[in-house]
This record gives sequence, C-alpha cells and structure tokens, in this order.
Amino acid sequence: MRSPHLSLTRSVALGLVLCAGAALAQAPAQQKTQVPGYYRLAVGDYEVTALFDGYNDLAPSLLKGMKPDAIRALLARRDIDTPGVQTAFNAFLVNTGEHLILVDTGAGQCIGETAGMLTQNIRAAGYQPDQIDTVLLTHLHLDHVCGLVDADKQPVFANATVYAAKPEANYWLDPTAISRVPEQARAYFKIAQDSTAPYIAAGRFKTFAPGDSPVPEVTTALEAGHTPGSTTYRFSSKGQTILFIGDLIHSLAVQFDHPAVSIAFDENSQKAIASRDQVFTQTASQKIWVAAAHLPFPGTGHIVAIDKHFQWVPAEYGPYQRAAHVPLLK
Repeated sequence: MRSPHLSLTRSVALGLVLCAGAALAQAPAQQKTQVPGYYRLAVGDYEVTALFDGYNDLAPSLLKGMKPDAIRALLARRDIDTPGVQTAFNAFLVNTGEHLILVDTGAGQCIGETAGMLTQNIRAAGYQPDQIDTVLLTHLHLDHVCGLVDADKQPVFANATVYAAKPEANYWLDPTAISRVPEQARAYFKIAQDSTAPYIAAGRFKTFAPGDSPVPEVTTALEAGHTPGSTTYRFSSKGQTILFIGDLIHSLAVQFDHPAVSIAFDENSQKAIASRDQVFTQTASQKIWVAAAHLPFPGTGHIVAIDKHFQWVPAEYGPYQRAAHVPLLK
C-alpha cells in the first residue's frame, strides 16, 4: 500500500518543478530603448557619419501640387498613417582627415522631446562636440540651426566656425527682419538669430558666396527655393562623391514619384521644384551618394531616374569598409 506521506511529498515536488518552470518561462522586462542613431559610410578617404537628431510628424496637407486624395493614396502605398507623417531630422559628420565637419545641427531644443538627440549620437559615434571645427548650414530653418545652442543659448560646438551662404544669412539675420516680416513668421527669424548669436559674437560665424568653398574639401551650389540661400555641399575623394542636399525633399512617398509637389515651408515653390528636378537629374546621372535631411534615417543613398520620375535607393546596412566588387565566375 502506497504511503500517503510519499504521495504528498511527490505532489509538493511536482508543484515546485512546475512553479520553477513557469518562472523560467517568463520573459525579462522589455528594454524600450533604441540603438544609437548613427550610420557610418566610407566615401573615398572620407568618413561620413549620419546622425539622427529626432523626428516630427508633418501633416500631409503641407504637401502642395496634388489633390489630397492622390497624396493620401501615395502615402497609403507605404502604409503611412496620414494624420501625421513621421519625418526625420538628420545631420551628417564628415571626417576628411584635415577637418571634422558637421552638416546641419538638427532641431535641438526647439520642438520638444522627439528631437534634440544630436549631441548624444555624436558621442555614441565616437566623437565629441568640441572636436568639430566646421559647421556647414544648408539653410537657417529651425530644424537645422537650433542644435547650434543648448537650452541656455550657449554654443554646443565650442571650437567650430559656422558657415552659411550669404543670401541665406542676409535673409534671416538682418536685424530689421523681425520688424518687417508677418507676425506668424517672426518666431522663426528670432530662432535663427538666437541660434547663431553666440557664434557671431565670438567671430566664428562666416558667410560665403554661392560656389565658393568654406573649407578646401567642399564645393557649394545655390539651390534657392526652399529658402533664398538654400545650399548643397559636395565632397569628393578617390573618385567617390557625396552631395548633402538639405531640404530639397521632405516626403519619400510623394516627391520622388512627383517632384513637382512642393511643401508649404518653401519660400518659393516654383524655384524649389526647379532646384529639386535639377539636383535629382544630376545626381542620378552621376550615380553619386546623396544625403538628405528629412528622408528616413540614415537619409543616405542614391537617386535613380525612371522616365520623368525618380526612385530612392537607400544605403544598406553593412561593414563600414566595403571591398571592391569582384565579378562572379561564370
């Protein structure tokens, strides 16, 4: 006859095993963090690091030149939630071996908790803000200049000289601008002036004529329309080239297929459309790298021309140094 004490002991042991199994089966707490926002690319001897500053949600109604239903259809093809399209703020660091150059500075403290990640991602990428010696601004909208200063309006890049094209600086930094522009625009002019002020006071804000080279490694071109002095920056090394195009495009889903669609932020929509078409056509024919401020991170890739439309071919994640392509054996 089986002992009741033995059955009880076995039942308790089985219960303990089942409890232990249940405990082991429970997953650890979710981490709810993202990887650091940087992406590295070799362009000849230059090291280009894309840096994620954050994002903002933009209403599809900001896009102009197509019927709203057509825009929503294009967004739906990419399964984009149309009440607000997530739009990245990208900046780019170029290490030429002679200079450490930052192209644009993100939105900083100007739009809230979804942006202002630039400096932490610079550090995550292995650099320090005070190592940057040159800042090139494609234009002076808040999501490109606010990162120049911290919440106390102190310079973030203590050893950098900041450059902008003369037409852009003349437009935004004119002391009389705030008193003569419409009231709804005054805050944007004040942000541009406050963000550049400490660099101007220190003698570390300089302008250049379109086509001039602020530093020897870069060539510039005026691509007016989005703003009066919107500028592209081209770096070339060992037969490879990358062009930083700023805000020539905002919407991946719409403006490659339909480059004649503008955005409400454009100062002159027709000039912006012409600049976009000219730059897209040129970069597609030259097969060069392109880096854009508002395409999905890392905002780096190639543009391909198909009839009167364009396609974006994003950079694929892979080793930093890529070996030369070797033909497959037949």
